[in-house]
Amino acid sequence: MIAEINPILRGWVNYFRIGNAGRCFAYVTNWVEKKVRRHLMRARNRAGFGWTRWSTVGLYETLGLFQDYRVQYGART
Repeated sequence: MIAEINPILRGWVNYFRIGNAGRCFAYVTNWVEKKVRRHLMRARNRAGFGWTRWSTVGLYETLGLFQDYRVQYGART
């Protein structure tokens, strides 16, 4: 699942990186984390979102979820 999500996130972030997208990136980061946790819980037939079972660090380091949500402001001339 992560292998399918990462290229989409990477492309979307690279497209919108230039500009003022920091607030939007924060929203997308939280949304993706929540959906991945929920998918993992449903795959194991458990209730809830898995906040205690899968930490944010675990999602990124263990599972390899994309995390390069840096905004690049316009180049100086």
